[in-house]
Amino acid sequence: MEVNNPAGFWRRTGAWIMDAFLISFVVTIITSSMGITVFDEGIGYQSVQFPIQAGYLIVLPVLWYGYTLGKKAVRVRTVKTDGSQVTWGVMIIRVVIGLILYTVSFGILVIVSAIMVAVRADKRAIHDLIAGTYVTRDLPQELK
Repeated sequence: MEVNNPAGFWRRTGAWIMDAFLISFVVTIITSSMGITVFDEGIGYQSVQFPIQAGYLIVLPVLWYGYTLGKKAVRVRTVKTDGSQVTWGVMIIRVVIGLILYTVSFGILVIVSAIMVAVRADKRAIHDLIAGTYVTRDLPQELK
């Protein structure tokens, strides 16, 4: 495994915040148009949020050299540990398993992952280790 130019905690956090705001904005528009609020029980906000969030975090990086809009803004992208482009399977594992782990741990593993990104030399979080990915500041070969 060769991890080159890994993105640190603050860049990743900035990208995450931008993506979270974008996803929340889109989900709020969709749910509002359906008459659903965050506080509705049953089929509600979270039922709409999960597929949109997972879709965004899986599809965009596969089609766009590992970038999401937030990652593109802070100039980082997700790649496999060998530096190659992420695939559908890799991103499904990274996103879905990550979301499940972080949810069932009531956010405790989010804190553990943040600490890992802050202190590990390769800056990899739990979902990166599981999926065989990392976040880099390097440009894709196609854009160099």
